[in-house]
Amino acid sequence: MAADAEYGPELRRRIRPLLTGVGPVEAALGTGIALQALAGASELPDLVVSLGSAGSRVLEQGAVYQVASVSWRDIDASVLGFPKGVTPFLDHPVETPLPTPIPSIPAKRLSTGGDVVSGARYGAIDAEMVDMETFAVLRACQRFGLPLVGLRGISDGAAELHHYDDWTALLGHLDARLAEALDRLEIAMEAGLI
Repeated sequence: MAADAEYGPELRRRIRPLLTGVGPVEAALGTGIALQALAGASELPDLVVSLGSAGSRVLEQGAVYQVASVSWRDIDASVLGFPKGVTPFLDHPVETPLPTPIPSIPAKRLSTGGDVVSGARYGAIDAEMVDMETFAVLRACQRFGLPLVGLRGISDGAAELHHYDDWTALLGHLDARLAEALDRLEIAMEAGLI
């Protein structure tokens, strides 16, 4: 998870997450350091979950979605002949599919970037939801050969954001919904769906 504001009482009853910090740089750094420490202690997890809020102009506000695929909207080396969204000299597609093991939770595409998206900016993004961490967490997981599942609750996007409270207004509701999604993920794992 990125921030303590997303980590409410229902999630606190279930998990103690790594709080990476906000944005792709903090998420990559925090996740990479944590995974390196776990690898050094021979305690790497079987699965990593990128959990938290996301924005969307088209999805139900307050609902939770699995991440069907993730892309990085900030990288653009197209003037050098690389497709927009591809980091030069790395073998990864513009959009990376992720496992979606929970049959009862819909899966949608996610775009990660270093900016808070609001209003008309959604029109330039080729995905149904946006966040600031999942692609960075994915890259750290790929370094350690770990699968990643993304679960995102839609906190904003239907209306233009003007201040901090526009983002936090639904976080209490999303805490319970994300906790339920984690319960369903556990059931899916026990059923061998991942």
